[in-house]
Amino acid sequence: MKKWMERLTQGMSDAFERAGYDRGYGKVALSNRPDLCEYQCNGAMAGAKAYKKAPVQIAGDVVEKLQGSPVFSMAEAVGPGFINLKVNPEFLVSFLKEMAADEHLSVEKAQEPKTILIDYGGPNVAKPLHVGHLRSAIIGESMKRLGRFLGHKVIGDVHLGDWGLQMGLIITELKHRSPDLVYFQEGFEGPYPQEAPFTIGELEEIYPAASARSKEDEAYKEEAMEATHLLQQGKPGYHALWNHILQVSMADLKKNYERLQVTFDLWKKESDAQPYIPDMVEYLKEKGYAHLDQGALVVDVKEEGDAKEIPPCMILKSDGASLYNTTDLATIVERMKLFHPDEILYVVDKRQELYFTQVFRCARKTHLVEEGTQLSFLGFGTMNGKDGKPFKTRQGGVMRLEELMNDICEEMYQKIVDNRSVKAENARETAQIVGLSAIKYGDLSNQATKDYVFDTDRFTSFEGDTGPYLLYTIVRIKSILNRYQEEGGDLRQGSLQVPACESEKALMLELTNFAAAVESAFEEKVPHKVCSYLYGLANAFNRFYHETKILSEEDQAQKSSWIQLLSLTRQTLEVSIDLLGFSAPERM
Repeated sequence: MKKWMERLTQGMSDAFERAGYDRGYGKVALSNRPDLCEYQCNGAMAGAKAYKKAPVQIAGDVVEKLQGSPVFSMAEAVGPGFINLKVNPEFLVSFLKEMAADEHLSVEKAQEPKTILIDYGGPNVAKPLHVGHLRSAIIGESMKRLGRFLGHKVIGDVHLGDWGLQMGLIITELKHRSPDLVYFQEGFEGPYPQEAPFTIGELEEIYPAASARSKEDEAYKEEAMEATHLLQQGKPGYHALWNHILQVSMADLKKNYERLQVTFDLWKKESDAQPYIPDMVEYLKEKGYAHLDQGALVVDVKEEGDAKEIPPCMILKSDGASLYNTTDLATIVERMKLFHPDEILYVVDKRQELYFTQVFRCARKTHLVEEGTQLSFLGFGTMNGKDGKPFKTRQGGVMRLEELMNDICEEMYQKIVDNRSVKAENARETAQIVGLSAIKYGDLSNQATKDYVFDTDRFTSFEGDTGPYLLYTIVRIKSILNRYQEEGGDLRQGSLQVPACESEKALMLELTNFAAAVESAFEEKVPHKVCSYLYGLANAFNRFYHETKILSEEDQAQKSSWIQLLSLTRQTLEVSIDLLGFSAPERM
């Protein structure tokens, strides 16, 4: 169905045309003076030069044609040539009835759906998820959900780091600790054990110990580098250990991502791109795209007009070893072969922008991507503590994501228990749901590209622009609807009537903005726009709620109309929070 603002613009454009002016001047926008009107049109100002008329004269001509309009109940020309507008309540109610009847709440599905692959995980195996992984997961998940809601085929890929030096470090440390393991016995023909010789807890202790030692012991580091090389060459024992590391790590990663309500369609890894590297390197050499520079194989990616120097994209080091660039380019080759995506979107730290500029330019220049495939970078800012520095534990270390979630959920549990609104046996489950909203909304309500302060006290508050406030609003609506049914009311009966007060009309007008918020959030890659919409809608509902005695209303037609309005508001709020990646409990 046609979006709300498009309908208002159509009504205004018709009036411009009937007054003898170009339809293009009829664009309607939200009023910047809500104390005077709901919407405004500035087309008369723009058309003054073309028609050699005073703007106020053009505005007056158009307003004259709007008398008796089914779209606008008020239209007035004001100096120097603005047109102030209020919407006809019957026109507004008609739109909301259509919206309520539409399973997509007035959001039009894409006429030409795209295949979009989103790379939004990126953790290294053998390491726990920490708060640095939070933004990629939350923002990427929201973009995936928004894209699917709009009808696109969106594929999420975690893209694990599993092929670098960290593997060699773990293998080397294991060899030093347990040299008698069969994985290190030359001539062992297998089969290797099915069970890993370590737990996830042990693995998470092994890697930092090995990493720390490699920085102090050069011989140890050389041994780890050689172990990495042997693994990549297919040494059977090392390959078996690598498989164990993957299995143990992925089980833990999936558990934590599941708790965060983040899911991936693909659990691809750096190693999956390795088979594509030899042919890709040969192609780059053969076509003359790559050349040697001080022994390294590189592709020049600088362009005329660059404001700063863009270094060449290195394909192979002077010793023939591959790099992240190599793996990422080979991954693009793999993705093009398997999925032929219209777009590949990388949700990563904005500090990697130069790196991705190199990779994208290289892929484009060397035709590793098809002409119509878009390579996009959604760079996000840093999540900081109240001191303005990257978020840390109380002891000053990098906080594990699991620890952050536990802290937030414990905070919510205490607030719910103190509130005594939820039965004790349900308090923990409710705290998990509300805590997740605090984390996700706290992150997403900030513009992705900017750094922000993760303020636990503010994000867990039931007041203000927070996830718990939104959930409390939804629960409040659910409670009213449940009581209405308990008193014998039927949610399917009744019909929306014209608003009985200004706060009701304001709520109705907020509902009309849903489609625009969703579409612009996806197209502009700014999920915080959905958050802004949600907060505005929740505020509009709560103003209406505090001014209206809904269940005690004696006029049954009026009461059932309000119930229909509440049902649509609840549905819109719930769909919106689902697009952000969380849900609402039944009670709070």
